[in-house]
Amino acid sequence: MQWLRSLLFTSCFLLFTVLYAVFFIVASLVLPWHLRFALARVWGHALLWQLRVICGLGYRIEGQENLPSTPHVVLMKHSSAWETFAQAVIAPPQVWVFKRELMWIPFIGWGLRMLRGIAINRGAGGVAVRQLVDQGKRHLAQGRWVVIFPEGTRMPAGQTRRYGVGGAALAVEAGVDIVPIAHNSGYFWGRRGLLKKPGTIRVVIGKPIATAGRDLRDINAEVQAFIEAHSGLE
Repeated sequence: MQWLRSLLFTSCFLLFTVLYAVFFIVASLVLPWHLRFALARVWGHALLWQLRVICGLGYRIEGQENLPSTPHVVLMKHSSAWETFAQAVIAPPQVWVFKRELMWIPFIGWGLRMLRGIAINRGAGGVAVRQLVDQGKRHLAQGRWVVIFPEGTRMPAGQTRRYGVGGAALAVEAGVDIVPIAHNSGYFWGRRGLLKKPGTIRVVIGKPIATAGRDLRDINAEVQAFIEAHSGLE
């Protein structure tokens, strides 16, 4: 039965996202950015509701008081498709850093363009980091948070890899701290799996991690230690 529920949710997810993308793109032609993001947040809430109703998979957030009142850089665990839409709900108005190939997907890519996300070529090395830093600083100065998946790709539950330096470099150059966000979605929704197990995804927002005058590797080590320590099952 859970497989059927998962298949139903996946069908609803795809259909709703495409239809909503059409509406979003048309609306974005006349709306300022903050209202565009408000619509993106509605999309996120709608998918989270569908997931809870159809698959019995909900979520809870701990540590919301750790979100500062001013824009910061968020580094978030990446282990399933769940956080790709949940991030719109979890953090304040934000722009996303993503691989540029997503821009080529009809409707979805056009919607990402309307949200002014930072599309990078992951194979470009230092050029990509420089692009992330330059564009990220502009967004932060305009009052937008920047959300990054530092692992660069979805990792199976319980696993990780070396964090990219882009987020830490952006935070240092912009003079802001990093807010780490951990979650255990990968235990309920596999990396590339169809099955969505019922339960409650735990999201933990950590206290801001200082970056001023610090080595990028030390920053990443502290961020990764927090995220990985809080991304397991309870």
